[in-house]
Amino acid sequence: MQMTRRDFLRSAAMSAALAAVAGPAGVARAADANTPETWVKGVCRYCGTGCGVLVGVKNGKAVAIKGDPNNHNQGFLCLKGALLIPVLNSPDRVTKPMIRRTKGGQLEAVTWDEALDVMARKFRGAIDAHGPDAVAWYGSGQCLTEESYLANKIFKAGFKTNNVDGNPRLCMASAVGGYTTAFGKDEPMGTYADIDRASTFFIIGSNTSEAHPVLFRRIARRKQSEPGVKIIVADPRRTNTSRIADLHIAFRPGTDLALMNGMAWVIFHEELDNPRFVSRYVSFKTTDGKDATLDDYRAFLEDYTPDKVAKICEIPEKQIWEAARLFAESPATMSLWCMGINQRIRGVWANNLIHNLHLITGQICRPGATPFSLTGQPNACGGVRDTGSLSHLLPAGRVVANKEHRNQMEEFWGIPKNSMSPKVGYHTVALFEALGKADVKALIICETNPAHTLPNLNKVHKAMSNPDTFITVIEAFPDAVTLQYADLILPPAFWCERDGTYGCGERRYSLIEKAVEPPAGCRPTVNTLVEFAKRAGVDPKLVNFRNSADVWDEWRRLSTLGPYNFGGMTRERLKRESGLIWPCPTESHPGTNLRYVRGEDPNVPLDHPNKIWFYGNPDGKARVWMRPYKGAAEEPDKDYPLYLTSMRVIDHWHSATMTGKVPELLKANPGAFVEVNTEDARRMNIKNGDQVVVETRRDALTLPAHVNDTCKSGLIAVPFFDKKKLVNKLFLDATDPASREPEYKICAARLRKA
Repeated sequence: MQMTRRDFLRSAAMSAALAAVAGPAGVARAADANTPETWVKGVCRYCGTGCGVLVGVKNGKAVAIKGDPNNHNQGFLCLKGALLIPVLNSPDRVTKPMIRRTKGGQLEAVTWDEALDVMARKFRGAIDAHGPDAVAWYGSGQCLTEESYLANKIFKAGFKTNNVDGNPRLCMASAVGGYTTAFGKDEPMGTYADIDRASTFFIIGSNTSEAHPVLFRRIARRKQSEPGVKIIVADPRRTNTSRIADLHIAFRPGTDLALMNGMAWVIFHEELDNPRFVSRYVSFKTTDGKDATLDDYRAFLEDYTPDKVAKICEIPEKQIWEAARLFAESPATMSLWCMGINQRIRGVWANNLIHNLHLITGQICRPGATPFSLTGQPNACGGVRDTGSLSHLLPAGRVVANKEHRNQMEEFWGIPKNSMSPKVGYHTVALFEALGKADVKALIICETNPAHTLPNLNKVHKAMSNPDTFITVIEAFPDAVTLQYADLILPPAFWCERDGTYGCGERRYSLIEKAVEPPAGCRPTVNTLVEFAKRAGVDPKLVNFRNSADVWDEWRRLSTLGPYNFGGMTRERLKRESGLIWPCPTESHPGTNLRYVRGEDPNVPLDHPNKIWFYGNPDGKARVWMRPYKGAAEEPDKDYPLYLTSMRVIDHWHSATMTGKVPELLKANPGAFVEVNTEDARRMNIKNGDQVVVETRRDALTLPAHVNDTCKSGLIAVPFFDKKKLVNKLFLDATDPASREPEYKICAARLRKA
């Protein structure tokens, strides 16, 4: 097989990285002069897999990294994780507070005292003149749990505004909506251990091989060790993930709702459903939330017979039958999905339909049988979803709109009853629109890069340039595009330069221990937030924390008041162990692999009459929702005849502010490109490597064409890591009406040679 230049460079980069590791545990083999004196426990800084790592330190400097053999990743790391040390040691860091005296003016260094005084004065002034909703926080699934919890408390309890949102809105909000509408509580009921017990994998909307390579390795090993294991991949692109599939369903983009309803129709038609499970544990809802019956649901599915669905999805009808049979007849089916499902205007509905398949077949709450949403960031779950650090949420599964929930938080935080705002704050897209109108006057952006990652970026850049606003950015790396729009820049301690917790996609909290000192001038964000809050007039009692350990203890105590309970995860225990999975109510509790199951989940009484109790819903039953097929916000037409989607590459992560510091990764994938189907390219006389113009109704970019058979005809795909080619200028900012997550995965485009 002929190797492309990109494949060759990637292979070379992989070899370079893996030359530094030895053995199945991925132990870093550094030069003798850099042999570590100590190994310090932590968590990888990249995706939501949450791989445990050990950082090798000598003479106060990080010199090596290896996977933690005692954590769930069993010592393995992906290429990016194996190359984290050059990121940590990069000289390209922000090390001083910087300020612009005028909007768009030159940055100049200032002291921390002046920076915090200016920041506090801007926020206090905005609140006094325009009310609490004139300020906002935009956080990240990369902040420590303690940082997100503290910021959430400062804004919601201190400033009395719910304008707290973050980049998990862009990736996981629809998954949250799916879990909460089906089960009444967020987060998966299973764990990564289910991969080792599953007999069938249904992977949809996820290129797991590139986005979550350590988990993909585990899936591949499961299939290799058990020849009977089957893999279904539903994806309009043919990826390395689909190459190991027994069945690859390359549906027309955006038609997966029809596909899953069609699978449900087959399951009932072939009597592959589980009537006993359904009658005991499931209730039914119409699209608008009214109570329904099983008969109502089956009547609804009559619009999704395989012949109809095959036409909608543009796939062979037999694939619908085969997928349904594989899913339902398996001893244990595990579904895995990510942005292809979530980043849609019907993302919550798509999540619901995955849960529907598990519920009608009883493929749930058993080892290996579970619907499992893959998470994009290392602390989107523990740091943002769990702590309630989104504009509609409160900590530990509470919501802003519920007065009882607000009163619970007021009592816990020691503030007057009914003092918290009942008004849901701005979701991300609305937040930056409000910034453009100067309805939001002062904004903090922490450890995220919205000027690179938000959709419809030209609109966002204009909003961030509003002269009547003040934007503070807490960011470690000076090449982040967002810093171009910052009025004040604060340099944080990065990753293992401070201690704190990450909570990954399987409900596992792990401690990142401090391994090295930050560069002079950089401070832990917890300390920065405490000092800022005091100067901005927040009651000092609300922020009476010396360090992140104090914040963790308060968050842990709060968790004990509800079903998230991880009271047993003391700081000392997290230091001893390589992560713990909640619920974990006592220091002797081992953590919970199966939620909602009697004898497994401590929230289910041992004398409960049912083996499974979905305690998030008042009747203890999970919900099957009737969700019809609806198209994208913007479908191809005669003027823009192609589908455009965004995609991941294995070499880079998000906006590449970290991976861009690693020469091996840059060599493997130096810049953005557009994937073009071979037949489409032939018809347009485009050859591999040609410069082409990708155009949507919002903007146009010139990119090199990668001509191959990855995309099906009519679809083109672009990665978004390249700061020199901001492809998110092309995508529209339509959002899911429930989750408010933007539709990055589908818009209309056209293509021509440059």
